[in-house]
Amino acid sequence: MEPPQSGPSPADRGRTGFRDFIRAFGPAMLRPQPQEIVRAAIGGGIALAVCGLILTGVHLLFNDLAKGIILVAPLGATTFLLFAVPNSPLSQPWSCIIGNTASAVVAVFVIRLELPLAVASGLSVGGAIAAMGLLRALHPPGAAVALSTVLGAGQLDTLGYNFALVPVMLDTTILVLVGLAWNRLTGRSYLFRQLVDTTTTAQDKPYKAPARPLGLSTEDLEELLNRFNLSANLGTEDFALILASAEEEVARRRFEGQTCGDIMSRELITVEPGTPLDRIAELFSKHRFKTLPVVDSHRHLKGIVSQNDLIQKASREAVVYRGTFAAARELLKQATKKRNISAGDIMTAQPETVTGTTPIGDLVNLLADDEIQAVPVIDDGILVGIVTRSDLIAVFARSGSVEALPGPQASPLD
Repeated sequence: MEPPQSGPSPADRGRTGFRDFIRAFGPAMLRPQPQEIVRAAIGGGIALAVCGLILTGVHLLFNDLAKGIILVAPLGATTFLLFAVPNSPLSQPWSCIIGNTASAVVAVFVIRLELPLAVASGLSVGGAIAAMGLLRALHPPGAAVALSTVLGAGQLDTLGYNFALVPVMLDTTILVLVGLAWNRLTGRSYLFRQLVDTTTTAQDKPYKAPARPLGLSTEDLEELLNRFNLSANLGTEDFALILASAEEEVARRRFEGQTCGDIMSRELITVEPGTPLDRIAELFSKHRFKTLPVVDSHRHLKGIVSQNDLIQKASREAVVYRGTFAAARELLKQATKKRNISAGDIMTAQPETVTGTTPIGDLVNLLADDEIQAVPVIDDGILVGIVTRSDLIAVFARSGSVEALPGPQASPLD
């Protein structure tokens, strides 16, 4: 007697597989929020109307140049990308303008070869894809620009390569400019966010790179996107933000109920903006921590000074100095005697802060940043505590979850 079969029968597996196959032809994306649909629709309509008006003016002023061509159909697809999915790499200015223009140039070149229409159509689209790839300007509507140009070759006999400039490049540029204004006005991020690694000090840099999720570098994230052929669909920084948000959510759920007020250090050593650097160096050397809050006489937070800020200042004083912290301290003493250099000159103003009720999970990616050793805790603008990497690691150690702290850059030192 045969033993009873476990699991679904072949017939059940076949039915399930068929249902999954049919389901794959259904919607593959979540339903957009209604306000996002309205935002994109209104913006796209305005953009194409503006393009039409401007091209009409160009035609009236320069009739020999425009030849009555105001808009080309594929720009409708460019409009969709710009206003419906502005975060996509395919929607960025370089991709839009160069992708469409290069495709039009390829199509005009193919037209001049006087090939049969079927051959010219395939050659123009294939050539456009190749050109856009070589120029790092992949833009799907570009292939449509190439095809529509070949199909409408009779209208371009005298226009030639000028067609790539007017209307294609001009229209696309107008769309990008309107898209830039509209997306920013309505709260969408455009232009494309760029993930930048930097080693400059906080007071010198105009842009602060986000913490690297899972300890991955920019190159690591780019390699992952390329490995899964997703670089044309998702930007590196958006990928980093998604991973970082996932890390924060995991930490938030794991330590739900615990707040920064529960783990912060309350007995603080602080300095004022006028505290000289040699005094700051003495405090660092004596207490063996890496950051000092800078406050005014009412304990309002003004900034934060790190050992790195101090060493960088010493390095600039010595130009090419490569010595120890103790030697750097001596250099600072000499420099402070010559001129009044104080905490306010090297501190990071407006540092990242939290409140006592901020969940611990929100700290994970803040303290995974190479440049952030500690996060001040603020209550009504008053400094009430500070959370260091050691504080956070101690929580993880007590819960048996040290691995939750992302990235190899996390350090047990404050």
